[in-house]
Amino acid sequence: MRTGCAVLVILLVAHGIAAAAPSSTALPPGYSTARTGNVGDFDYFAGAWTTHQRRLKARGVGSDAWEEFPATLCMQPHLDGVATVDELYFPTKGWAGLTVRTFDRAKRQWSIYWVSSERGVLEPPVVGGFDGTRGEFYGEDRDGDRPVKVRYRWDKRDADHARWEQAFSYDGRTWETNWTADFTRGDTAALCRDGRPKR
Repeated sequence: MRTGCAVLVILLVAHGIAAAAPSSTALPPGYSTARTGNVGDFDYFAGAWTTHQRRLKARGVGSDAWEEFPATLCMQPHLDGVATVDELYFPTKGWAGLTVRTFDRAKRQWSIYWVSSERGVLEPPVVGGFDGTRGEFYGEDRDGDRPVKVRYRWDKRDADHARWEQAFSYDGRTWETNWTADFTRGDTAALCRDGRPKR
């Protein structure tokens, strides 16, 4: 009888702890890996861009301290727009990043992959597409030892301007925007060589 009571108490306590803890399957607002798009969604982004980058100095700790720095991006479409590749060079940081996007014709969905020259690791993709001029892409990753939900947002402001934002959710309930980039179309001949930013 005492053993049974002890087991019941343990189960009730465990249930209370589980109920209080955030669910690992909780989804922050808007999160969906079912968004779709079209094969031409990133056609507008071909060519050269100058960018103003703004990044949180520390993520996931409630910081509001940002760093700002420039970058140059050169993008090329491949396979009739089913894939795009762009390289983003940060001259004041001394490193670069590469974005590969692939369009799944059957799912009508983009997958976006990122790798930096600092780490040389292909990060897990975010998936989604555009609805008009606004694109949203979602996925899962880790920020250090913390699992995160990831959101990319793209806004096509006009033919010569665009904005990108990255946000993480650590708790499955709220988003923290940690990186933004504002893009202005540039002169490909002046900024790019063989599809890459000039150094």
